[in-house]
Amino acid sequence: MAISVPVPKDLSGIKTKVALNLTKRQIICFSGAAITGVPIYFLTKGVLGTSAASLLMVGIMLPFFFVAMYEKDGFPAEKILYFMIRQKILTPGIRPYKSENLYEQLEERERIKKEVRYLEEKAVSESNSANGQ
Repeated sequence: MAISVPVPKDLSGIKTKVALNLTKRQIICFSGAAITGVPIYFLTKGVLGTSAASLLMVGIMLPFFFVAMYEKDGFPAEKILYFMIRQKILTPGIRPYKSENLYEQLEERERIKKEVRYLEEKAVSESNSANGQ
């Protein structure tokens, strides 16, 4: 009777666990959350009350938990945030190439010339009619 253990085919997604089945990154982030959240709770529970202080503590600790746990396509949360900031803010957007349409420019010039001719003819006819009367 043999004992079989399932082994995943893709070993690149496996991370080294340090303690309590957590990675080093998760331990650091959870420690940071505890270091910031617990003192906030004890400092504010007398002023705000226990439920408001605990909500404040949870709100302060949530970003640490997010950074510790979130990963997409092999990239951690802060790297994704850096990519987003670099794409939207640090690098300018790509400006599309816009050519000049010479045909439209020629049509516009021709339209203006026709309008000028019309106005000149109108002015001449008005001056002739004014001189004739």
